[in-house]
Order: sequence, then C-alpha cells, then structure tokens
Amino acid sequence: MDELTYAIGDVHGCADALESLLDRIAAHGAGLRRRLVFLGDYIDKGPESARAVAIVRRLQAADPEAVVCLMGNREAFLLQAARDPRRAGAWITTGGDRTLASYRAARVADLPADELAWIAGLRTVHEDALRYYVHAGFRPGRRGIDPSVKARLWIREPFLSADFDFGKHVVHGHTPCYAGVPERHLYRTNLDTAAVRTGRLTAAVFDRTDPGPVAFLQSRAA
Repeated sequence: MDELTYAIGDVHGCADALESLLDRIAAHGAGLRRRLVFLGDYIDKGPESARAVAIVRRLQAADPEAVVCLMGNREAFLLQAARDPRRAGAWITTGGDRTLASYRAARVADLPADELAWIAGLRTVHEDALRYYVHAGFRPGRRGIDPSVKARLWIREPFLSADFDFGKHVVHGHTPCYAGVPERHLYRTNLDTAAVRTGRLTAAVFDRTDPGPVAFLQSRAA
C-alpha cells in the first residue's frame, strides 16, 4: 500500500473542519504517496467559503498532479449567477449570501475575478483504475461516465435508489447524510456528511486494490 487516495466530501464553507480533516489525512498517510480528490461544493451555506477556497487552491497550486478539484452544483450555480444577474437572487437566498459575506462582497459582480475563473475551470468528473469521482452522480442504465454534466452536478434520483453498476465504484457527495455518517453501498459511496449542520467533514480512503473505501476519516468536532 504505497499510495492512497483521499476523497473529500462537500465542504460548504466549513474551513475549520477542512483544516482539521487535512491534518488527519496528513497523519494517516504519513510516509505514503497521497492523492486528494475534492468532490465540489466548497462554497455556500457555511461561514467561511473564501477561506475554504483559499485552502483548496493553495493545496492544488503546491502539487497539481496530486490534488484533483471537482466542481459541485453550488459552484455551477454561482457561475450561472455571475453570467446572468437574474439568477443571482436564487443563488443568494439558498446559501450564496454566506459566500458573499465571506468575501466581503455586496454583489456577485464584486467577487474576485480570479476565484470565478478558477471555479469555471473545475472539472466535473475524475476517474482512476477502480473508481469514478463526481459531485452528484450518474444516470443509471449506462455503464461508464455519464455524458450529462447536469447529471454529474445535480442528480439525486434515480441514481440514489437504482443500485446500478456503472463499471467502477462511484464516489460522490451532494446528498446530505444528516446523521454525519458517510454511506457506503455496493456500487457507490456518499461522502456528504452535512458539515454545516453536523460539524463533520468526511474523507474516504482508497487504495489500489479495493474499489470501495478501506477507511473513513472525519474532522474533529468543533
């Protein structure tokens, strides 16, 4: 076991929880090659979106080959609001107001251009030999990566209930587990442990032999 992948669920502006989880990952993987895969939703709802994004961007800049950053539906929603001011109200009232406050911005147009450019460049899916990583999931019925970007960012049903084999284990977030415990199923693992509500941000640990997680790590309670 000379290399581990850590997939990290929805951060939602919980920067303290992110720092705590990253400390646990560093201790757990000490001496091993490590890859981080962030599943998106860095922003909105929580109090420190700006700091959470800064932490993730700093990690990615330090080692772009070892840090994969995916887009979540909240990032996609922000981009829609930035491109079409008519969408801004819906984004703001569903958690975007916390993001604006964290950047000390009055309007979407006041957000830093380099942050929006970084978000716009995020990928919506990643794969390795054994797994697909995506924010929300895929539409059942077709093996492999779903070509629908909308599904990758937003889907819940029928993905959650279909118990479908996509050919690789699907690692996702997007659907909150309000008990603060990740969900492992036969063909998928859900890592959104509702960090804003539970205080628990979760990472799944993967090796190069088992498609599913070999362990879970969580941030320490605030």
